[in-house]
Amino acid sequence: MEQNLQDTIALLTRTPAPLNALLRGLPETWTHRNEGENTWSPCDIIGHLIHGERTDWMPRAKTILQFGETQTFEPFDRTGFASESHNMSLSELLDEFTRLRSENLDQLSALNLQPQDLERRGQHPALGAVTLSQLLATWAAHDLTHLHQISRVMAHQYRDSVGPWSKFLGVLKCNGHSS
Repeated sequence: MEQNLQDTIALLTRTPAPLNALLRGLPETWTHRNEGENTWSPCDIIGHLIHGERTDWMPRAKTILQFGETQTFEPFDRTGFASESHNMSLSELLDEFTRLRSENLDQLSALNLQPQDLERRGQHPALGAVTLSQLLATWAAHDLTHLHQISRVMAHQYRDSVGPWSKFLGVLKCNGHSS
């Protein structure tokens, strides 16, 4: 499936709702635990999504539109969220993510992107030349990756409790997909 701007925006618009529905009001045993050393909890993942809203997607889109390949994107600090969100409650994190996502999608709509804009190229610090279309498709796939990750991290909390049913629960066999 090729990236379609309206389809991408439709998905990006909806991401805050399932996060709110799944996480808001849950006990910390679900939201603050991870899968072990150097892994993230659902709260950490929401912090990471917030950090991306602030420093990744729209800043890079604007860099492509303003500078093309003449200016390399600022490197993205995957763990940059830690200092920003460590004192925030889960409710505050979810609210902040929802607010930032709405603002970013308003900014994206205001760009009034045309098909030729989506083919404009920028310079990623590790990947080289990328198109605006690829960036926007990655934004949507990134959301889905972290929705999956949250499910996996939460299921991990019951890995021992499910007993023999574990063989039927694929989410308990998944080791993640990001390097």
